[in-house]
Amino acid sequence: MFAALVALTITGSMPLSAADFARAEVRDTDGNIVGGVTAETTPSGTVLLTVSLTELPPGIHGAHIHETGDCSASDFSSAGGHVAGDAQHGVDSAEGPHPGDMPNITILEAGATQVEIFSDQLDIDRDILDDDGSAFVLHAGVDDYTSQPSGASGDRIACGEFSAE
Repeated sequence: MFAALVALTITGSMPLSAADFARAEVRDTDGNIVGGVTAETTPSGTVLLTVSLTELPPGIHGAHIHETGDCSASDFSSAGGHVAGDAQHGVDSAEGPHPGDMPNITILEAGATQVEIFSDQLDIDRDILDDDGSAFVLHAGVDDYTSQPSGASGDRIACGEFSAE
């Protein structure tokens, strides 16, 4: 009886599923850790992404969730394209946005930012922690929210592979 109560107490405080939370350690093109991203399913089912970055070029940068959890290529091309499903890129596209779309992220003059982003299109199990994983990618330029396939946001300057926690 005691063991059952202990097990219930321990499991009662744990997430219902490993797919309720994911974390990515973000690195720049030199391999330096420049921050992290967490993805958490809220009680409403919306995914909350918390992005904390530092030591990056100031300015406005496109950011997306990419379809493959692989940041091994020096230009991060190994992360593939965006998590897109059947939609096109961009909130200004009539056929968009797709699940991997995120708003632009502003890196302050000090090279850092912390931002929270809500997505009702992403699902942690289906999109972020699927069989080949996914990655958070920060681009060098501004996402114009229209151009296909990536909003003309330029080179990939930081990448983080999501994993379950």
